[in-house]
Amino acid sequence: MAPSATDQSSPSKTPLTYKSGDPSLTLPEDVPTGPPIFENKYEERKYLKHRLALAFRVFAKFGFCEGVAGHITLRDPVDPKCFWVNPFGLHFSLITADDLILVSHDGKVIDGGRNRFLNFAAFAIHSEIHTARPDVVCAAHSHSTYGRAFCATGRTLDPITQDSCVFYNDHVLYPTFAGVVLASDEGKHIAVALGMKKAVLLGNHGLLTAGRTIEETVAYFVLLDKCCEVQLAADASSAGSGKPLVLIGEVEAQATWEAIGTTENGYFQGLPLFQTVEHELGERTFLGRGVDVLGDKM
Repeated sequence: MAPSATDQSSPSKTPLTYKSGDPSLTLPEDVPTGPPIFENKYEERKYLKHRLALAFRVFAKFGFCEGVAGHITLRDPVDPKCFWVNPFGLHFSLITADDLILVSHDGKVIDGGRNRFLNFAAFAIHSEIHTARPDVVCAAHSHSTYGRAFCATGRTLDPITQDSCVFYNDHVLYPTFAGVVLASDEGKHIAVALGMKKAVLLGNHGLLTAGRTIEETVAYFVLLDKCCEVQLAADASSAGSGKPLVLIGEVEAQATWEAIGTTENGYFQGLPLFQTVEHELGERTFLGRGVDVLGDKM
């Protein structure tokens, strides 16, 4: 029997009266809300592999490296049944597009760099998520400090800040820890628990986010870990003062989710994170489009 999951219902579709303004005003008109569109799937693959390499460097900057644990996957645009992932044993901060390995639906490494070792836990979890969620282009999991700490509390986040409302009714707790995920059945249970949400808290384990773009997935992982940190600090303060936390109301939380919790907002929020690592590599894009080489960095 599959372990149970503590769920939150999907965001309400009931029309709201927005006290703080129309959520559609959050982003300016015509800003990029997704990656460039390519007619050539091989050119798209090249572009996305580079973005995935940058994603690992973003994770490294935030300290999401814990030994050999952690993985981010990208559905291959050429063969959507396969995905690209980091090779086992290479530090996130060193990963380039050429290092990434291509994994088939049955767990075979069919392309990649010199190191073609596969972390089987990455396959067991991510293959099931990519199979269950055709809309998911990218999924990320890491043993971040605050994520692990909060995942030991056996609960989901409270709507206590604007940022935590990004995950309002859009994350779930998978409470059962059965050990290192080395069985596809366990990956299936996690995928079922995730459902159509953007994030799952893996009990006694860590965070996992999934999205339609690399940038969205990374941005929401970084934010989710921060929200876990804030929740832990707020809980400690509440316990010390004896005063309960002040929760954001349901209507206000839903309106905030509509303003900053969507796929489009996630992509745009992720772009500044990628700009920092682009600069370190001597590159610069305009909101994820075009790559200029910075002469003073070469």
